[in-house]
Amino acid sequence: MSKWEMMKLGEVATYINGYAFKPSDWGKGGVPIIRIQDLTGNAYETNCFNGGYSPRYEINDGDILVAWSASLGVYEWNGGKALLNQHIFKVVFDKVKVSKRYFLYAVNKVLLESSNQTHGSTMKHITKSRFDNLLIPLPPLDEQKRIAEELDKIRELIAKRKSQLQKLDLLVKAKFVEMFGDPVSNPMGWKEGCLSEVITFLTSGSRGWSSFFSASGEMFLTIKNVKNNKILTSNMQYVIAPKGKEAERTKVQPYDLLISITADLGRTGVVDKSISEYGAYINQHLSLIRLDMKKVNPYYISYFLETPMGKKQFESKNQSAVKAGLNFEAIKSLLVLYPPLNLQNQFADYVTKVEQAKTKLQQGLEQLETLYKARLQEYFG
Repeated sequence: MSKWEMMKLGEVATYINGYAFKPSDWGKGGVPIIRIQDLTGNAYETNCFNGGYSPRYEINDGDILVAWSASLGVYEWNGGKALLNQHIFKVVFDKVKVSKRYFLYAVNKVLLESSNQTHGSTMKHITKSRFDNLLIPLPPLDEQKRIAEELDKIRELIAKRKSQLQKLDLLVKAKFVEMFGDPVSNPMGWKEGCLSEVITFLTSGSRGWSSFFSASGEMFLTIKNVKNNKILTSNMQYVIAPKGKEAERTKVQPYDLLISITADLGRTGVVDKSISEYGAYINQHLSLIRLDMKKVNPYYISYFLETPMGKKQFESKNQSAVKAGLNFEAIKSLLVLYPPLNLQNQFADYVTKVEQAKTKLQQGLEQLETLYKARLQEYFG
């Protein structure tokens, strides 16, 4: 970090705490009351106040707000005229020359570092005196603006990459409906049958393998690794698998379909060659389904089971209202539409192309996120 002057937050600006509105003050009409959940995006509805109030509690577009209780964070408000609730500071820049955007980045960083030292057993909380004494680097105003603009651009690129990835996911789902129609109404009249008709091998994963966990070795796939038609290899547990029939039974092969059978039922993903060549096993919360690829394409089945028709079946076949679970018979009895194999293969080819594009975008996203963290460290320590 550059050798800039370090200043206490209390010397940088004035912080006005919001008004302690009571539930009896809330209404449907008037000026919106902004609470912490309105800043974090967790609000179900926004309450309003219809009455007289002090201008000190009014906020407008461009105001910088600091949540100091329950969820520490700094935000730029852009929701129009509103009133500030307690546990949020409105920042008044009346002491030194400071860029609002630079302040936002600097204070977010220092709050993150201090969050492990906050008070309160059930919520994050920082006292006003402690907040005032937090230090941030304060370079000349032109340098502040340059830093803020650079960080803004990186964040904009990160948001763009994430949006592109989301659109590609939607594109594949749209392609499925375009090629096969709505599975519920089946407008194209595809043959319907049980999944058992195309299963050549079905098993669930291993139990009690914690003693085989290792920092390296082969992959040990769990529910967290199966989501949205994909096998995720981040946050991976590794194992040194024991010799024997159980390991042979639970080791994945290319194009195996994995389905979660406990907790969050019906997550699906298809094992690709890179995972199978590396070596991977499944735990007891997943089922492994090997399909007859002369009759069906695993990628088609995976996406079919993630449609509303598939999800509805998983819900109806859930064995317990208390603890979610599927047995083999429930899996075998899943109803599937069977369009011609050549159409299924065309869809799978489309999925492969989209996934290749997503891989490039994901790599770019990870590089941007690494750059962003590096710049925060460089500027704010």
